[in-house]
Formats: sequence, C-alpha cells, structure tokens
Amino acid sequence: MRDAVVVGGGQSGLAVAYYLRKYGSDFVVLDAADRPGGAWPHYWDALTLFSRAEFSNLPGWPMPPFDGYPPRDHVIDYLTRYEQRYDLPIRRGVRVSHMRYDGSAFHLNGLSARNVVVATGIWSAPFVPFVPGSIPGRQLHSAFYHRPGDFAGQRVAVVGGGNSGAQIVADLGLAGVDVEWFTRRPPAFMPDDVDGEQLFRRNRERFVAIARGDGDPGGADFGGDIVVVPEVHRARAAGLLTASPMVTSLDELDGFDALIWATGFRPALAPVRGLPLDTPGLYVLGFDRLNGPGAGTIGGVSPFARDIAARVAGSL
Repeated sequence: MRDAVVVGGGQSGLAVAYYLRKYGSDFVVLDAADRPGGAWPHYWDALTLFSRAEFSNLPGWPMPPFDGYPPRDHVIDYLTRYEQRYDLPIRRGVRVSHMRYDGSAFHLNGLSARNVVVATGIWSAPFVPFVPGSIPGRQLHSAFYHRPGDFAGQRVAVVGGGNSGAQIVADLGLAGVDVEWFTRRPPAFMPDDVDGEQLFRRNRERFVAIARGDGDPGGADFGGDIVVVPEVHRARAAGLLTASPMVTSLDELDGFDALIWATGFRPALAPVRGLPLDTPGLYVLGFDRLNGPGAGTIGGVSPFARDIAARVAGSL
C-alpha cells in the first residue's frame, strides 16, 4: 500500500513527484512512454516554447538558459535531466487504462495506493470536430505533425485558428510547401512584444487572487490569442498567414493532398473514466480548466503540484 501513485511522467507528473519526495511520501510514477519528456518528444521538430527559459521552470531546478525561445529538444533535455537529478521513481512503458476504488484505496496495474494523481496531460486526447464530407487525401491531427519534408510537393490544408495552426502553417509555408489556412474567424495575433512572460505573470496574478479568495479576475486582453514567435513573425511578414473562412463541408477541399487538424485537445482522463473526480484521494493535475490558470504550463504547474502533494502528505 503506497501513499500515492502518479499517472503520467511529463512536466506535471515530475512537478508533483518533486513535492511528494520533499514531503516524504512513498510513491511511484507510472508513465506510458518509453522515454522521458512527456508529450514533448511527439511534437513537431520546429516547436518552441512561448516564453524564455527563465519563465519555464519546474520546482527546485531552473531550466538551463537558452538564447531565445527554447526549442522542443531543449525542453526534452531539461525534463530528462530533471528526473535524473531528483532520482524520481518512474516506471516506463506502463499504460494505465483503468483503476478501481474500494472506498479506502485505489487499485491499478497491480498497485494499491491511498491517493492517485492523474497527470496525463492532453496529447493523447486530440480533438477533431465533426465536419461533413470527405477529402481524397490523408487527414491527421497536429499531434502527429512532425516536419514540412513529410509534405513536400503536396497541397496541404490546415484547420484551426490558434497557436498550433499558425505555427504549423508558418513551418510549412516557410519551407515552400503549398499550404492554405482555414479558420472559423480571422486570426487574432497578440502584439509582437507580448509572449509567454506576460502570460506567465498574468496567470500568477490570477492564481494569487483566487488563493486570496478574491475570485478569478480573468485573463488580460492582449488583443489576440496567437503569440507571435519568431517563425510566425517571419511567415506573417512574408504574407503566408492569411486565412480563409472555414469550409462547411470537407468536399470543398477537393484538390488538397492532406488536411491537418490544429483543433486542440481535451484532458486525457481515460484512466479515471467511471470515477467521480471528487473521489477522496483522487487528484488531477496539469489542466488549466480543472486546476487553475497556468496549470497546463511548465512554469505554472508548480503551486498546484505543491498543493496536491501537501494534501497527500496531510491525509496520511
């Protein structure tokens, strides 16, 4: 009987594991992946953070410096070294499909624990909206997009007006791929001088206000929702980020060889399907909508992880 089992070894799982160890809990982390880094090894080659390294820290050990916005591989290296630094008890290649609660403990994958922290992130739950019709080419979600070279010589449609859509269109367009962007409404870009630093500070202000009992003051109005990272800035200056209105039927996309859905994700909560989220001893971590502002980011998950670990320690 362990004090806790953490499901998921990405950034949120590492953050809560750090505090569980700090508070002396007996725990183990189960991770479905066969390598460190959470979802980051699956993302496209050119992906970068929206904020600089100093605003992207897990508890205890800051992210090593990087000149500019840290790229995917810098983040993977940081997460890998982080878990090694603290010798966190992570079991790789263990997928949790379900768990059972008997009224006093949770039972999953041959383990029993008084508490479970579900830190499964969003990558494994991509969302694709229903749009009637079909296209002759292949369709994939942005979760499975890797590089422009995979689409050389093709005509590609990208659907989705958020950061992922803008960055993937920029990645393809700057590489010379014939790409067209489709959005429900015109893309709204933040000012060029607004990046993850301002978003981080605003999330911290919201967290502090909520913790004081003042209520959520809401996010700041930055005049848009797309962060103008350098690649997006170059593509926009080159006229590559002009979007067309979203089609009402995929039949209208005849002539495209591929369709990339950059339409976001849902919380990957399949392991707790059937269990109420208010079950005693059950916690979820890493979701802005379920935990609070910034919980889904590397730099913002720490206070939520600390709170959960303290509750686990206090329940023993």
